[in-house]
Amino acid sequence: MSFMSKALAFAGAAATSALVAAAAQAAELKVGYSLSETSHYGVAATVFGEELEKRTGGKYTIEQYPANALGGEREMVEGAQIGTVDVVITSTGPVGNFVPETLITDIPFLFKNYEHAHAVLDGPIGQEILDKFPEQGLIALAWGENGFRNLTNSKRAVKTPADAEGLKIRTMENPVHMEAFSEFGILPTPMAFPELFTALQQGTVDGQENPIGVILSAKFSEVQKHISLTNHVYSPALIILSPVVWDGLSDDEKAAFTESARIAAAAMRKKVREDADNGVAILKEQGMEVVEEVDRAAFETALEPLMAKYSERFGKDRLDAIINHDY
Repeated sequence: MSFMSKALAFAGAAATSALVAAAAQAAELKVGYSLSETSHYGVAATVFGEELEKRTGGKYTIEQYPANALGGEREMVEGAQIGTVDVVITSTGPVGNFVPETLITDIPFLFKNYEHAHAVLDGPIGQEILDKFPEQGLIALAWGENGFRNLTNSKRAVKTPADAEGLKIRTMENPVHMEAFSEFGILPTPMAFPELFTALQQGTVDGQENPIGVILSAKFSEVQKHISLTNHVYSPALIILSPVVWDGLSDDEKAAFTESARIAAAAMRKKVREDADNGVAILKEQGMEVVEEVDRAAFETALEPLMAKYSERFGKDRLDAIINHDY
C-alpha cells in the first residue's frame, strides 16, 4: 500500500471513529406538552429542537410527545423533577404548586396587553421568578406564552359577571384562578386538561377558559356554543428542563439550551398572536357564537375584594411594579 493510500485509509478510519464517538455521545431528549403538534407548543418544540441540534453540533436532539402522551402538565413537571421527562412545555397553571412565585402572573386583569406582559416577564421581574425554580428541583429556561384567556360555555352568552353566575367552569389546578372565578359567581371546577374535552362533551362542566389558540387546537368548538372575549388572564407558558439533564451540561451547552429555548419561546409567541388574530373568525365559522363586547369594568369591579388579598399575599410593591411597568 502506498503512503497516500495509507494516509487516506487512516483518515477514513479516523472519520468513522469520530462519527461513532459522536453517535455514542448524542442524546435524544423527551419533550412533552399537552397540546397538538400543530399548536403553539408544537411550534416551540420544533424550533427548540432545531436550534439545539444546530448549537450543539448534533449532540442533542429531541423527540416530541404531544397531546399529553407523557401525562398531564402536573405529571410532566413532576417527571422533569426526577428525570423521567427531559423537557416540558407547560402553562403556568400547575407550576404554582411547585414554584409559588409564578402565581402572581395568574392574577386577572394584571397585564394590559401582550407588550406589557412581555416587558415584565423578559425583564428583571420575570428573571427573578425563573431564578426560584432550581430551589424546587426544576430549571426554567424561558417564558413562553399561551395568550389571553377567554371564557366558553354551552349554556348562554356571557357579557357580565351576572351572566356567568352559577356556571360550572373548569379551571386549572390553580388557586388564584379558582378564587377569581368564585368572585364572579362561577362554580370553579379544577380538572386536568386531558379530562376536559370529555367533561365538556358529557356536560360534567358547562364550560372552560383558555386562549384562542388552545380553544382551536383542542377543538372545543365541537362541544361549546358560546365564547366571550373576556381576556381576563394573560397566560404565560414555560419551557422547563430537568435538572438531571442540566447538571450534566458544560457551560457552553447550558448557554445553547437557554438560547434555543428563548428562540423557541419567541416562535411560540408569534404563533399565539397569529391564532389570536385569526382564530375568532375560524371559531365563528365552526358555529360558535362570539360575545366581542364584554363588560370588562364589571369584571374588574367584582374582583376588587380579591386585589387587597393579592396585595397582602404577593406584596403591594411587587404588584405595583408589574401594573406600572413601562412597555
